[in-house]
Amino acid sequence: MSAMPSILFVEDEHDLRDLVGGVLQDLRYDVTVVSDGQEAIASLRTRPFDFIFSDIAMPHGMSGIDMAAVAAVLRPETRIILTSGFARAQLPPLPAGVAFLPKPYRITQLTGLLKDLSSSLSEIR
Repeated sequence: MSAMPSILFVEDEHDLRDLVGGVLQDLRYDVTVVSDGQEAIASLRTRPFDFIFSDIAMPHGMSGIDMAAVAAVLRPETRIILTSGFARAQLPPLPAGVAFLPKPYRITQLTGLLKDLSSSLSEIR
C-alpha cells in the first residue's frame, strides 16, 4: 500500500459524493470519485486501488454488488466496502470478502473500517 492509500469512491448522490470524497482527501487518502458502476469498472481497468467504497443502489443497471463482483476479478487485491440504507438482511448476498457499512454512517466508522482492512491487508502481505 502506498503512503497515501487510494480509494475509488462510487456514489451517485452528488452532495454525498462531494462531502465524503472531500473529507477522505482531507484525511490524506488519494480519492478518485465516480458516480456509477460503469465508471468504477472503467477506472479499475486503468489503475489499481487499495480500496473501493461504493453505494449498493446505483443507476444505469449496475448495482454496487454487481460492480464489486467484477472488481474482485479485475483487482482481487483491492478491499471492497459496500454501503446501503437498507439493512443487510434486506440485501442480496454480498460477494465473499466484501465489508458492509450501513447508512447513515459516520466518517469515523468509515475510517475505522478502512484501518481495519488495511491491517488485514498488511498481515496477508
